[in-house]
Amino acid sequence: MAQAQPRREQDMDEQLHQPQEVEGGNQQQPQQHQEVPSSEQAAIRYGHVFAVTGDLAGQPISPRDAAAMRSAEDSVAGVQVPEAAGGGFSAATAMETAAAYNTAVGAVGPDQASDAAAVHGISVTQTAVPGGRVVTEFVAGQVVGQYSVADPPPASEQDATKITIGEALEATARAGGGRPIDRADAEAIRAAEMSALGADVAMPGGLGDVARAAARANTQVTRDDDKVKIGDVLSDATAKLAGDKAAATEDATRVVQAEKFNDAGARPRAGGVGAAVATAASLNEDNALGGDAAQ
Repeated sequence: MAQAQPRREQDMDEQLHQPQEVEGGNQQQPQQHQEVPSSEQAAIRYGHVFAVTGDLAGQPISPRDAAAMRSAEDSVAGVQVPEAAGGGFSAATAMETAAAYNTAVGAVGPDQASDAAAVHGISVTQTAVPGGRVVTEFVAGQVVGQYSVADPPPASEQDATKITIGEALEATARAGGGRPIDRADAEAIRAAEMSALGADVAMPGGLGDVARAAARANTQVTRDDDKVKIGDVLSDATAKLAGDKAAATEDATRVVQAEKFNDAGARPRAGGVGAAVATAASLNEDNALGGDAAQ
């Protein structure tokens, strides 16, 4: 299967404006210094989220861009329901989160589109492969997402009594979705994503990367009302993950450790991602023991 395109994790470079001096006789003009508005500095740009270059990298992700990508995904059969085909992370999901944030901080207007996307367009294609399909997504001719969507497993392989990691993340969104996401939350989400995929590395462009970008953006914002919330990232987590599995004790341990390591007080969060995965793992274990006892 093709892997998602890696996303840039570097922070936005600070824009420096050098003062100019104009000599006239024995006098110099006062130095001028322009500052970029804070709303523009806080904007989440394409280069923060996707591995793109040129003019596109420096442009804020706008609401009309996100809407166009969602429409493009919906126009390709199968792309709009990745949760029914083994998972898959879409660019539209990341763009919608970024555009909502950019609108909230005043970096873009509610009906604004980026120049590059307006001129060169947004599109989605898919290619059939054994066992599933590969979806590729473009903004202004540059790839912003490429991921695989597997065919659904036979119904006999699914255990409806087990709580999955994706469901645990969604429970976090319901319980504490109004809290601004920070680094500890983002790293816990990243660890949960790796556990769900059964991997030692996170999926580039996946849910963990979106969480990291949101946490970084929040550090530039003063008002909590303008920050990206946990619910913005984790709503419909099962659909956003490229894979999912029943939560187990080792998954909970991995997530809690990531959360504690990145928390200022080195403590797991009450009602946080670690607590949700730990609860799901405990319930799954209890259900398994109960099932064994009944046999």
